[in-house]
Amino acid sequence: MKLSFKQLATYLSLLAVGSGAGIVGSQYLVNQAQEKPNSSEPSVLAKPIVNASKLLAKNASASSNFIAVAVERVGPAVVRIDSSRKVTSDLPEALRSPLFRRFFGDDSPAEPKERVERGTGSGFILSKNGQIITNAHVVSGSQTVEVTLKDGRTFEGRVMGADSVTDVAVVKISANNLPVVKLGKSAGLAPGQWAIAIGNPLGLDNTVTAGIISAIGRSSSQVGVPDKRVSFIQTDAAINPGNSGGPLLNDLGEVIGVNTAIRADAQGLGFAIPIETAQRVAEQLISKGKVEHPFLGVQMVDLTPTLRREINENNDLNLKISRDQGVLIVRVMDNSPANKAGIQQGDIIQKVGGQPVKSAAEVQAKVETSKIGENLSLEISRNGQPRQVQIQPKAFPKERQN
Repeated sequence: MKLSFKQLATYLSLLAVGSGAGIVGSQYLVNQAQEKPNSSEPSVLAKPIVNASKLLAKNASASSNFIAVAVERVGPAVVRIDSSRKVTSDLPEALRSPLFRRFFGDDSPAEPKERVERGTGSGFILSKNGQIITNAHVVSGSQTVEVTLKDGRTFEGRVMGADSVTDVAVVKISANNLPVVKLGKSAGLAPGQWAIAIGNPLGLDNTVTAGIISAIGRSSSQVGVPDKRVSFIQTDAAINPGNSGGPLLNDLGEVIGVNTAIRADAQGLGFAIPIETAQRVAEQLISKGKVEHPFLGVQMVDLTPTLRREINENNDLNLKISRDQGVLIVRVMDNSPANKAGIQQGDIIQKVGGQPVKSAAEVQAKVETSKIGENLSLEISRNGQPRQVQIQPKAFPKERQN
């Protein structure tokens, strides 16, 4: 039985849809049928087949999935950072005593000697002239580090500055026309989105791991590092020692965070510093060599119905809380900006800078973006009555940064 041209084209089209095969092969026939219409019947299959072939052609030219494409684009700008520092462990004073040595002689501990501690981390190139972002703990105690590029070139890197409060540091190498990363945004991230990490975990260079964004806005206290002032991105992409300082990417290959291995006991969880925080800190380190963080001098907790009940039942605190939500001030430090502004233990922060806040992390984030020495308005509730307070943040005390 002979088939007409139209019947043959229709048969091949149905075969392509039913079996998922022959899409590209039938493209020519579909196009020919469109050029010589023999019927008034609409060709509903033609448009999807054309789009599918274009998509296949695009994928064929990329010859990779989106993770591989992102890594290929960013990988050359990811570096290994090897640091070293001299450490001296002093003997206790009792062991230095001549009397101790008289009795123990050669068995007594030797005089302390300097030893060198070495560590490996990651970083990524921010500018073509060699400015690199990494973690502060990667370069801690070092003035210079060794930076190795993916192409094997090695440079001596100068530490331009490190900020222990956010765990961000900047290293500079003398080079030009270097590959750089493309910065994205962490604002607007949602749990479930793709996350790609590149770094040098356990000394294994250029290791790629992938997963999803597990959570956003994790406070330092939730993560278990209360000395930091960061709202962390949480991911299930593997981040191990050596990954610290490397980039966390979105599915477009844009940097959305700086990986930090801050929890050695984390199982299946990793954390990253949002790129907006890292970029802001890096700019100050580059221009000033240091970062000044606004400081109020209060300790805060998030109010819950359970916490409210426990506080009201504790006679030693002498507090009566009337709200189930808000940010409760549990301590005001002496001679702090908060103390000078009249903030008291038991006050509940409702707004900062005119914006409502529901958690201590939100308060901290808004304080972090305020200006040192300039008025910051707080709306508080004291004994159920609203109050407006003007407070002037000062620089975070240096002794609290260590």
